[in-house]
Amino acid sequence: MIISKEVPHRILILVFILSLFTLFLILSFLQRKEPATEETREIPALKISEAPPTLQEYKAIIRQGMTISDILSAYNFSAADIHKLRKEVKPVYDLAAIKAGQEIRIFCSEDEKFISLEYDIDQQNYLLVQKTDNAYHAEIKELPYEIRVKMIWGIIEDNPISAVARENEQDLLALHLAEIFAWDIDFYTDLRRGDSFKIIFEKKFLNGQYAGYRNILAAEFTNQGITFQAFRYTYPDTGESDYFNINGDSLRKEFLKSPISFARITSRFSLSRLHPIRKVYRPHYGVDYAARIGTPIQATADGTVIFMGRKGNSGRMISVRHKNYYETQYLHLRNYANGIRKGVKVKGGQVIGYVGSSGESTGPHLDYRIKYRGRYINPLAWRFKPVKPLRKGFLEDFKIKAETCRYFLESPPSLISSLTF
Repeated sequence: MIISKEVPHRILILVFILSLFTLFLILSFLQRKEPATEETREIPALKISEAPPTLQEYKAIIRQGMTISDILSAYNFSAADIHKLRKEVKPVYDLAAIKAGQEIRIFCSEDEKFISLEYDIDQQNYLLVQKTDNAYHAEIKELPYEIRVKMIWGIIEDNPISAVARENEQDLLALHLAEIFAWDIDFYTDLRRGDSFKIIFEKKFLNGQYAGYRNILAAEFTNQGITFQAFRYTYPDTGESDYFNINGDSLRKEFLKSPISFARITSRFSLSRLHPIRKVYRPHYGVDYAARIGTPIQATADGTVIFMGRKGNSGRMISVRHKNYYETQYLHLRNYANGIRKGVKVKGGQVIGYVGSSGESTGPHLDYRIKYRGRYINPLAWRFKPVKPLRKGFLEDFKIKAETCRYFLESPPSLISSLTF
């Protein structure tokens, strides 16, 4: 039997043709459009989410005398709509209390139907009102600030405000710094040229724009060669915050060193002083701080107002009783802060009145006096005790957090000037 050598070649060609034919059948089957069966039609189609509708935003700055009715009536609100909105929102916020200068934002659909409203209550919070199912739902929310931590370093040439301004920061930061160290440093009488400071602080931004300061996290102030450090700590259980040194001792004393920030002393405590008006020698039981009319005056310690009103040569004055047999007096005021009256409790650092020249006075100033056990003492010479230290149960947590800030405070100034974290 003779076997032909051409057989394998022919078989390969046949296999190749069959493969092509099979591939053609498969592709034809996949491309056929079979009618959908009943079962197939019952399978729900995949829904593609639609883009949210475009909202129209309208902004307005509230002018003096404007009401919510004045504003909303310009956006197709009827009197009945406004009444309904005010009534349903009132348990959360009374829209009759809107203030001039604040911004209000109204959002409408493309067909001008009301969707929501935002009103800036203050620098921290805004009111959000949304309409759903013909009802208005309101809530107060925090403004979405971005918080950036920054550090600056500066030298005092004239005053802290100017020094902070040279670091491109605002006056308010210098005032916050003065408040922290106010128990140890009188920022008028104690400052010297060449004093220095470092501040680690939180700066707020809204929509990329500067919107103020939040907290100073840590600070250092060197005054006449003595360095003071302060570290902010918030108790996890109560949410209360205060400033302490690295050992956990409070920076607060029983009394602030001055009732006015950056004021000039024109007369000191004396048992025999020539009276500027009567031209006779008599005791002067206080310290006179010269300042512009209207300058805020702060209570120098926690206490209770025991007198507020006119009192002879003292003019308008306030007396505050404190613990441990102390009493402070504030004379020659122009007027009083809102809410201050006899029997009201005040906090150290709280504004209670404003500088004036009432009573027997040669010009605008504050006559500040302190009594201890009924006897006048020298406010500038008396040594006050510190208040309670940091609670022992939180000392370890405090030190862990404070040491991080301390590292930066004690770094060379050239490494940390205008540093943003």
